[in-house]
Amino acid sequence: QHTSNINILMGSSDPVDVSSFTAAESSRVSGTSGPGLRGCPGRCRCEVDGLLHRVDCSDLGLQRTPSNINVFTSYLDLSMNNLTTLSSGDFSNLHFLEELRLAGNDLSFIPKGAFMGLYNLKVLMLQNNQLRSVPDDAFHDLHNLQSLRLDANHISNVPAGCFLGLRSLRHLWLDDNLLTEVPVAALSELPALQAMTLALNQISYIPDHAFSKLSRLVVLHLNNNRIVSMGTNCFHGLHSLETLMIKVITNMCCMLFSGFHSNNIQSIPEHAFTGNPSLMTIFFYDNPIESVGRSAFQNLPELRTLSLNGAGNLTEFPYLTGTASLESLTITGTKITSLPPSVCDQLPNLELLDLSWNKLSSVKPNSFSALPALTKLDLSSNHIVALSLTSLYALTHLRLSGNDQLMELIPRETLPRVRVMELPYAFQCCAFVSCEQQAAESTWRRENVDRAVAESGDTMFISNQVDHDWEDFLIQFDDEPKLHQTVHCSPTPGPFRPCLHLLGSWLIRGGVWLIAAISLVSNCLVVSSIFLAPVSMATPSKLLIGLLALVNGLLGVWSGWLAAVDAWTYGNFWRYGTAWESSYMCELSGFLYTFGSQTSIFLLTVAALERCLTFSLSSPALSIRLAIFLCFLLGLAITLPPLVAGHSSTSLCLLLPSSTSSASVAFSVFLVLLDSLCFLLMILAYARLYCQTNKSLPISEDGGLTRHVAWVLFSDCLLFLPVAFLSFSSLLHLPAAGPDAAKAVLLLVAPLPSCVNPLLYLLFNPLARDELATLAKHTCGTMSTQLSIKNRGAKGTCRSSPLDTKHDEDAEKQSCDSTQALVAIRGTTEEEEPDNGKTESQHTVMFIVPHH
Repeated sequence: QHTSNINILMGSSDPVDVSSFTAAESSRVSGTSGPGLRGCPGRCRCEVDGLLHRVDCSDLGLQRTPSNINVFTSYLDLSMNNLTTLSSGDFSNLHFLEELRLAGNDLSFIPKGAFMGLYNLKVLMLQNNQLRSVPDDAFHDLHNLQSLRLDANHISNVPAGCFLGLRSLRHLWLDDNLLTEVPVAALSELPALQAMTLALNQISYIPDHAFSKLSRLVVLHLNNNRIVSMGTNCFHGLHSLETLMIKVITNMCCMLFSGFHSNNIQSIPEHAFTGNPSLMTIFFYDNPIESVGRSAFQNLPELRTLSLNGAGNLTEFPYLTGTASLESLTITGTKITSLPPSVCDQLPNLELLDLSWNKLSSVKPNSFSALPALTKLDLSSNHIVALSLTSLYALTHLRLSGNDQLMELIPRETLPRVRVMELPYAFQCCAFVSCEQQAAESTWRRENVDRAVAESGDTMFISNQVDHDWEDFLIQFDDEPKLHQTVHCSPTPGPFRPCLHLLGSWLIRGGVWLIAAISLVSNCLVVSSIFLAPVSMATPSKLLIGLLALVNGLLGVWSGWLAAVDAWTYGNFWRYGTAWESSYMCELSGFLYTFGSQTSIFLLTVAALERCLTFSLSSPALSIRLAIFLCFLLGLAITLPPLVAGHSSTSLCLLLPSSTSSASVAFSVFLVLLDSLCFLLMILAYARLYCQTNKSLPISEDGGLTRHVAWVLFSDCLLFLPVAFLSFSSLLHLPAAGPDAAKAVLLLVAPLPSCVNPLLYLLFNPLARDELATLAKHTCGTMSTQLSIKNRGAKGTCRSSPLDTKHDEDAEKQSCDSTQALVAIRGTTEEEEPDNGKTESQHTVMFIVPHH
């Protein structure tokens, strides 16, 4: 009836398309608004758009539907009110209504006939109500309905036949409800459905052929359910599905997708997506996947992206035959140990390959050479030993970090376009860093030449001082790339992991050689004078000084070791750096340095305490043997844990703290504080000693040893200060000293006590010179005696002359007389010592080596 009236009004006998008329007339018919319009309910906001009306009665607290709504209303908004029920025929006269909004009310039931007469209704919104079930027959007359929103209700039941008659429905929202299963029967009545969401429900199982009648479906959401398993053919019949996701992917508003993220999917069956030939993207995230059928992703010709993360029990690479269009492949967190030989031959268009956090141990040579379009390759955190990267001329991103056994170098020419690299070792970046420096220098030179030519204003010639003519000069620069892009390679080489020279500058190199030579020679002389001299009194102080020289010699061995490696790898350290850092020689060298430096501090502490107790008659005697044993034991206890735990080591073989390990940082702090406590204890002991002796020591051997320990304490304390300052600065990340200064301190200052300590003993202790002279005479006498005996044996039965016999007897007699005279002198010296030396003489042991 209304249609015939419009036809008569317009003076035409042909039916009139209202929407077309509205679009054509809206530009010349001025719209008015307000509650005073005819057919506009009170307090509602109405607008006129041509012949049609738009009525907005939202958020007015209405408890029933308005009755005086204009029959030409095309848009009616009754959302955010207090409607609890709908009556049959409430909207029966709104034949032109296209959009009805009833969201945000308290509707718990919709009777039959509530939407009767809404022949042109296209959008119906019923979200945020109290519905517990989809009405059985309330939607049967909505043949033109295209969008139905039933989300955010309490729907637990979707009966079969409830969507009967909705042959035009394209979008269906059933998310955020209480569904426990997929409503297969009800969905089979929606042949035109293109997008549907069942997210935020309690669905635990997707049966076979659950969506087999939805051949036009392109968008499907199953996010945030409790899906545990899926039928083998659960997606069968979804021929138009373009994207299947298991995790929400942001910034993909223009892509049609299906989401399954944040579920409990544990298995993907064989041929799971065979019935979805139009599938373009598959994402599996945040699901405890335990098994994946090897044929699950076969024969998907339109597939562009496949991401399978967290399949912890997957041990074999899935079959990818029939997926030639694949551009992005991500398989992480599995137990895959090897790649099939022909996997890359099946993926000619692959651009991104992410196989990180797997168990890959073997990659056959040229495995990736069949991927000419590959730009990003991620093989980090695997167990790869060898890798060939030939023919990857398009590669721009390469990640190989976490493969500690991959030590081979990567040639720069095999990756001409690489821009981002993450490699296991810093030395593998040296080829790219050096190229960067050469390119930067070349660019700088070119810019200077261009600037000079521009300033001269003369483009016809160049000064005769230029070695090359202008044409050759231009050809030289034309052969170079005009744009040098930066290569970001990590870990970055630096002073502690250098590319060319281990020791860096010649100043440091010469200092290390000098320290090594002086330390080894002087400490050997001290040890020899104390333990090997024929007349040597093994007093507790001298015993401690000898052992101190012995452990100081270990630092000389460390310095000499580094100097030798620097000389062996001079100019090409990056070729051997990885092997050197991971070798047992480097670990042993670091052990010698740490053990020697720590044990020397402990021995010096015991020596200071022993000197203090010696001059304090009221103090008990110190057990030297027990103290020495504890010093060596404590040195081992401090050195072994970081060596076993594998704290961050550098090319200098020093056990430095790792920034990623809190235990390593705590251990370094403990070490510095312990050394500081030892020096503080020594200073307090000697301050007490000088107070007791009135700032003067007796002029005797005992007093000389006490002064020597004081000088050693003073020098070692001064040399410890920059090391401690550097340690605290690095731990607190203070910009006090750069890595170059830190390297110089560790190489030149830290081992310096191993040179200073023995030199102080040899140069300022007269007893040391006497003991060395005696040792030299004794050695020469022993050698001459052995040579004489050897000559006698060579003569065999030949008879000795009386002159030779007399000469030998005289030599032996002179040697014996000199030894006895020296012993007599020593004994006389002991008798003349004052009483305060009695304590020390009780520990005196005299070695007299007889001559035969």
